[in-house]
Amino acid sequence: MNAFLILENGRVFSGRSIGEGGEWISEIVFNTSMTGYLEVLTDPSYAGQTVCMTYPLIGNYGICEEDAESERPWVSGFLVRELSRIPSNFRSRETIQSYLKRHGIPGIEGIDTRALTRQLRDAGTMNGMITTDENYNLPEVLEKIRAYRVEKAVERVTCRKKTVLPGDGYRVALMDLGAKRNIARSLQNLGCQVTIWPASTSAEEILADQPDGILVSNGPGDPKECTYVIEQLKQLYASNVPILAICLGHQLMALAMGGDTHRLKYGHRGGNHPVKDLLTGKVSITSQNHGYVVDTSQMDPKIAVPAFVNVNDGTNEGIRYVGKNILTVQFHPEACPGPRDSAYLFATFMEMMGGKKHAEESAN
Repeated sequence: MNAFLILENGRVFSGRSIGEGGEWISEIVFNTSMTGYLEVLTDPSYAGQTVCMTYPLIGNYGICEEDAESERPWVSGFLVRELSRIPSNFRSRETIQSYLKRHGIPGIEGIDTRALTRQLRDAGTMNGMITTDENYNLPEVLEKIRAYRVEKAVERVTCRKKTVLPGDGYRVALMDLGAKRNIARSLQNLGCQVTIWPASTSAEEILADQPDGILVSNGPGDPKECTYVIEQLKQLYASNVPILAICLGHQLMALAMGGDTHRLKYGHRGGNHPVKDLLTGKVSITSQNHGYVVDTSQMDPKIAVPAFVNVNDGTNEGIRYVGKNILTVQFHPEACPGPRDSAYLFATFMEMMGGKKHAEESAN
């Protein structure tokens, strides 16, 4: 079956349908990772977005459910140049096309992903529609595409109830704004007991549980929409409980403390983004997935100072809060998919909660 991607600027890309038919509107973004497509499909930060994979061959190791970062895929659509139809992997349970169809997600194979990526880099992230209707009316379709907005994304992806994951070490409260599984797994690997809280939880309830540390997770959408979470972070900041925040959590903490955020032209999405630690000068290759970035120019240097910077474009990648045990990063130290260069930040978080000796013992 033929399928079409129609961008809000009127450009049309064609290919073959590999998922659900019909009409589907979303933001169109690209990811430069060479592997980890299942982790991309199941990353809650992609809620409301269709992902174009820039690597030309996708699907050669099939779908390995244990690699999923959540219970279900969150992407609104999936675009690939060439699809491997016969996976070669003893862990594979199904193909990408059957996985997409089973979850009702549209996809297109055979699309010119290089041309699409260049279009998004030149013009910026834009809305688009995947359709299997060959008789679409372009003016009518464009009107609907341009009216689309990603709204209340965090409410869609957050957990519905409190969950406690066992551990005999530090007690960590994980604020789930769209958390990937490997965040909790990374903490558990260091011996932590992890309590996962819905995004609607109050600061008072989290603090009443007496956590040793708080981790504010990644998530989808415009950070300025999350007004309730921002207010809770102001209270958590005042509590003096150690805090590590990742991606959306990093942006929300900055907003809570007087910073600003703005939308990037086409975002950072992939596993090859170089980030410099401003304290040590060390550069790490990081996994990233975000369309917004923190502007630190309005933040009081007596409250917060930049900690990391993106080597490619100079945008902020992390903040240290002065006089507080609070560190926030734009990139993903849990890195699924992606390199493990920045996984040390979880050990840093352990140090923030109780000292270097305990962190080293837990890591061993």
